[in-house]
Amino acid sequence: MRQVPRGNITFAILAGERALSVDGDLRAARYWFDTAYQDAELGGDPEQMGRAALGLSGVWVHEHRTCADWERVRTRQRHALRRLDPRSTLALRLRARQAAEEDYRAGTHDAILRLLDRARAAGDPVALAETLSLAHNCLLGPEHGERRLRLAQELIGQAVRTGRRGDALMGLLLRTVDLFLEASPTAERSLEELQGMLAAKEHRAIGFVVSAMRVMLSIRAGRFEEAETLAAACAEFGDATGDVDATGWYGWQLVAIRWLQGRGAELVPALSEMVHSPTLSALDNSYLASLAAAAAEAGDRRTAEGLLARLRGTELPRSSTWMTSMYFMGEAAHLLRDTETAAYVYAALTPFADLPVIAGHGVTCLGSAHHPLGVAALTLGDAGRAVEHLRTAVRQNLALGHWPATVLSRHRLGQALALKGDPGDEGPGAAREAAELGMVLPKASVRPDAPRGLCRCRRRGVHWLLELDGRSALVGHSVGMGYLAALMANPGQEIPAIDLAAGAQAARSTASSEQPVLDDVARRTYKERLARLEGEIDELESMHDLERAAALRIERDWLLVELTAATGIGGRARPFAGSEERARIAVGKAIWRAVDRVAAVDAAIGEELRGTVRTGARCCYQPH
Repeated sequence: MRQVPRGNITFAILAGERALSVDGDLRAARYWFDTAYQDAELGGDPEQMGRAALGLSGVWVHEHRTCADWERVRTRQRHALRRLDPRSTLALRLRARQAAEEDYRAGTHDAILRLLDRARAAGDPVALAETLSLAHNCLLGPEHGERRLRLAQELIGQAVRTGRRGDALMGLLLRTVDLFLEASPTAERSLEELQGMLAAKEHRAIGFVVSAMRVMLSIRAGRFEEAETLAAACAEFGDATGDVDATGWYGWQLVAIRWLQGRGAELVPALSEMVHSPTLSALDNSYLASLAAAAAEAGDRRTAEGLLARLRGTELPRSSTWMTSMYFMGEAAHLLRDTETAAYVYAALTPFADLPVIAGHGVTCLGSAHHPLGVAALTLGDAGRAVEHLRTAVRQNLALGHWPATVLSRHRLGQALALKGDPGDEGPGAAREAAELGMVLPKASVRPDAPRGLCRCRRRGVHWLLELDGRSALVGHSVGMGYLAALMANPGQEIPAIDLAAGAQAARSTASSEQPVLDDVARRTYKERLARLEGEIDELESMHDLERAAALRIERDWLLVELTAATGIGGRARPFAGSEERARIAVGKAIWRAVDRVAAVDAAIGEELRGTVRTGARCCYQPH
């Protein structure tokens, strides 16, 4: 056997321990400990093998995600442990690490807590400090808040005995995380203290977590563009540090930003790839749940239902992303009108109603858990309970300083009140706030088993009057409203999109439609309305009534887009190309734009149309 100079091994060990504990450079620490282990094994030095195997595990639990990496590290730990004195402190530290890794992967904590008792009895401050940190990492479920905080406080105390700066930083970090997870008003004060310590000297691993918390606070403030920039910088910093969570945390942050913006459907391609990433934690189901919600929002019912069935088919471990998984399962269930999943989410989240939905170590936040409980109650048709939860969600989100979540909860509260027959002013208020933050508010839903009559539509000058079960909505004319009126006049009958586009008479007379996208009457009406809008906007701006002027500008911009899309070269009306596929796309888009306008006037009627109108090559209004 080749003999390796002991000095070389000692240098590599010391370099690794400095990189890990002092600098927080996980990448450098792995290099030095890997070198040290190989040399110690060649030199037959069990003590140094044990120190190197322990250091290879890193700072956090479950740092090695791929099967090959994890087995390599675990094999080295076992090999070193067999050669050590079982009564030694180093052997105790290795056993604690092994217990934590096994507990984490199983979603349990019994073994590491037994080792924690032994570490306390052993009296070695380093062993106890490490075991406290490991135990904390195995107790990230929402039910363990008080116990985690006690462990973090104990770790801060032990850092005085170990004299290791890394232990003090870790204790303060874990305390800060716990305060955020418990919605403590002192959380940001604790974060400031931690940032002050890091400003004096960097610790990369802990600094990465702090940078993720800054992203969370930017999201809460509704500064989406800033949050996205910070998230990208955070991911780059984490990757350079060697933290395996860099990619996964960046994904969580983008999911939160896009979902709160009302752009969840855009996430489907990226999430479809991310759910298979080997860098994800073994206990992380939040990507599957968020993909289910994004797919449901995108209209991919099959994918969404399949993912919910997969998630419901097993008992989800109470990990640091469990509440996030419940949140998105509830959102997907609402979009799919899946009452069974909604009931499951409601029962699971109820014990933790007063906690915020935060992923990981304060990586991102979706607001009060009362919000998904309110959404679940809405899905179940219990407007009374929905109102109670959503009122509380508004109050708690305000306390968190989470403005996008506050807007969403106010919006859902408006929907719940509308179902109770008391619309109030929550909905319009949320709409104004959403516009200021650049958010698109989500669709409403109604009780799936609620009996419905026919939705009827009648022309009233340049408007359409829609009536449903005593409700009514007056909506301005558009091409899509004309299509909707034709469908509602023929309930249960499929009408080819090309017939709707060209008009039934033209479709019967020729196979190639030259019907304009907007007919002459509609185009003339649009232009007249534009002229009136310009005058009204000027008048309102001169009166400094900026809110009403902004609302009219939105209508003006929409009309301009419609006219531009319907006008060809030289201002001539743009005809359909005669292709059934072209008609299918254009008619579908026009119909759903019209449904959105109906929903803006009356959420219940709009949601009824979303659930009963079908578009495609053949379109249909199929009432319940």
